[in-house]
Amino acid sequence: MSESKAAKAPFDNLRLLWIAAIVIVIDQLTKHFVDRIMALYDSIPVIPYFNLVRLHNTGAAFSMLNTAPAAMFIVLSTAVSIGILWWLRSNRHGQLLNALAFVFVLGGALGNAIDRAARGYVLDFIQFYVGDWHFAAFNVADMAITLGAGLMIVDLVLQSVRRPVA
Repeated sequence: MSESKAAKAPFDNLRLLWIAAIVIVIDQLTKHFVDRIMALYDSIPVIPYFNLVRLHNTGAAFSMLNTAPAAMFIVLSTAVSIGILWWLRSNRHGQLLNALAFVFVLGGALGNAIDRAARGYVLDFIQFYVGDWHFAAFNVADMAITLGAGLMIVDLVLQSVRRPVA
């Protein structure tokens, strides 16, 4: 293929999968670290308003549906991951922001699915607080999913701004 054709070729979203892989690696390494140094419910103050705390989440975000079986979440994560991979493979229309959003969600979903498959729960350890109020504990995978969702919202806002008014 000549350089001019290569330069005009649509961007391959699958090149972004390395981001999902990095999210998974960082997520699993941090969870391994917490697993080694902390017992369940241990809390280590780091700086004001921030603790490391070891919690086991058997539910979805913020421990919702905590009585649902881990297999249900594994199947859901697998279905979402397949859908994201299909989208990344089939949509090559310069939607870089949307593609980035999806790879962050993919990395986070797979990071938490690995926990559910290996442990039967998701290990959460990052906790912010103010006084006696504590935000729900979370992990690197959760941060990636949140970042991906935020990027999707930004992409939607930018699309609506760019769209001409009828």
